[in-house]
Amino acid sequence: MLEFDAQVLGSWLGGVLWPFLRIGAFCMVAPVIGTQLVPARVRLLFALVLTVILVPVLPQAPAIELLSPAAFVVAAQEILVGVALATALQLLLHVFVMAGQMMAMQMGLGFASMVDPANGISVTVMSQLYLMIVTLLFLAVDGHLAMIQVLSESFSALPVAAAPSASLPWLLVSQGSWMFVAAALLALPAITALLVVNISLGIVTRAAPQMNIFAVGFPMMLVFGVVVVWLTLGAVGPHFMRLTEDTLLLMRALV
Repeated sequence: MLEFDAQVLGSWLGGVLWPFLRIGAFCMVAPVIGTQLVPARVRLLFALVLTVILVPVLPQAPAIELLSPAAFVVAAQEILVGVALATALQLLLHVFVMAGQMMAMQMGLGFASMVDPANGISVTVMSQLYLMIVTLLFLAVDGHLAMIQVLSESFSALPVAAAPSASLPWLLVSQGSWMFVAAALLALPAITALLVVNISLGIVTRAAPQMNIFAVGFPMMLVFGVVVVWLTLGAVGPHFMRLTEDTLLLMRALV
């Protein structure tokens, strides 16, 4: 007859619980699966299934008493690491959301906003367009498999109960500035082209003050902006691949 004492049972449960906390926190925040379109129960079930699949190949977790103060510290560390890895991926998608916001403000579509079903916030239609494009690209290039691979590798680079680096919060903060710079570079061609149109309209207004610049300028800016966006859509793919590589390197640097 098999007998289990509290120490053996705690060690067995801890070997599943600690990875589940990191994987569950990651699935709650990660792109695609962590959006509001996916119910929380589905995300938890996916995290549980992923944990069961990964636990046999992960390093052995240390035996920690589940109700001890050390267990609460380990739980907080695992949740922090999972959220940090998923936040790095969210910043990648928000680069294109912010770029679409910049373009929309320049071409006169800043008022045309809609609710983003993935994040539950109001964004411009241009941001929603870019978000849908990069989400499809993310799935097409197996980005979801790459993020699961990086998540599994994090258990080897940063085992359970190992304290994360003190520079982890600062790496995420610096990644925020990277997001602003990348979005500005992505939107720079459209912004420059629309700036030239704005200057041209200003010259026309000075030359013919009797012309209603609002009746002429707004449709012109809108049509020209749509044409510029159409011409620059081909560059979204290469930009996305380069930024994805930078994000995966950041995720590995976090652990």
